Amino acid sequence: MANEQLSNSTIFPLGQKVEANFIGDAYLQMIFTDPTPLNTSVGNVTFAPGARNSWHSHKVGQVLLVTGGEGWYQKEGKSAQLLKTSDVVNIPPNVKHCHGATKDSWIVHLTLSYKGNQSTEKGHKGKLKLSLA
Repeated sequence: MANEQLSNSTIFPLGQKVEANFIGDAYLQMIFTDPTPLNTSVGNVTFAPGARNSWHSHKVGQVLLVTGGEGWYQKEGKSAQLLKTSDVVNIPPNVKHCHGATKDSWIVHLTLSYKGNQSTEKGHKGKLKLSLA
């Protein structure tokens, strides 16, 4: 997805650049953080081409809703799967994984996480079976 297509495919602001636990340029805009009624946070995450997050897992799991572009999701020990607009990824609890953009496209997704569902492994930047860059 070209830069001009990125602005046409997003409904939330780009947000602030995040560096900890990310490789390449990534941005986060928190959309919803109130503890009621669901105690769930919603963030809009944007990855520049070739960017990804580090390997990590979540105690309660995570849901990704792809709103634009193309990227990858990979569970540790499994093949990476291509993500496109409108894909939904339901990540089970304690599954080590990573996600990010393809080398030629931005990707934007919403992330839904139970509040207090902190990543259980941060900063592990091990190699992917299939390079996202």
